[in-house]
Amino acid sequence: MDLIQTIIIAIVEGLTEFLPVSSTGHMIITQNLLGVQQGDPFVHAFTFIIQFGAILSVVCLYWKHFFQMRNREEFSDKMKFYGLLIVGVLPAVVVGLAAKKSGLLDWLLDSVLVVAIMLVVGGVFMLFCDRIFNKGREEHQVTARRAFLIGCFQCISVIPGVSRSMATIVGGMQQKLTRKNAAEFSFFLAVPTMAGATLLDLLDLFKEDTAWATSHNITLLIVGCVVAFVVAMLAMKWFVGFLTKYGFKAFGWYRIIVGGIILALLLTGHSLVMVG
Repeated sequence: MDLIQTIIIAIVEGLTEFLPVSSTGHMIITQNLLGVQQGDPFVHAFTFIIQFGAILSVVCLYWKHFFQMRNREEFSDKMKFYGLLIVGVLPAVVVGLAAKKSGLLDWLLDSVLVVAIMLVVGGVFMLFCDRIFNKGREEHQVTARRAFLIGCFQCISVIPGVSRSMATIVGGMQQKLTRKNAAEFSFFLAVPTMAGATLLDLLDLFKEDTAWATSHNITLLIVGCVVAFVVAMLAMKWFVGFLTKYGFKAFGWYRIIVGGIILALLLTGHSLVMVG
């Protein structure tokens, strides 16, 4: 990977991390279009690590929600909030570790076909999910039970192309949360989830071989994280307002179009590599 490829991939990550279109899927597609070598341990780790850079924008934007504890009541609220995050992330820890240990996760990360199929399948679902889940009384409070069930939905996003954001927001709506509350809890849950995934990937990189840790690659990681952070901050503010007002349908059509184009290219024997 070079610097230009890194910046382009990081911009794609920042734009898509909080949108229900699969940031991992878009990065895999972008890497293929740019001719980035697939199957390389550093490329796999880069894909997850810069996602954590984007996720840090949540902590920055919702700083008070995470850390403000001016009195005993706010301290108690924060402890409940952290408890909900722990409960919500547990299913992903179990499923993610199992997928990584089995080698399934690495295989999925190399499959553009899986990404394309899941983009289309998820897109079709999103055309109807507002109608399916926006029924009856809406709730604003996330309970431990709701957090755990949303965490179970998050496990589906181990498949590239599903979208962690879509899975968790839909999980929240299935639990009768408003779109806004479901989206915000999705953002919050991303922090421990991606922090854990980033830590595991860094440990794996250092265990396998430290030859990757050149000044060039470390620079790429830093640049990727910074660019993803800045772009994600802007995209997240826009997304909450758009989702609250318009719902999922536009994202559904987008997924179907992009996934359909990629499937058509793959099934007709065309390569996605446009550069290199």
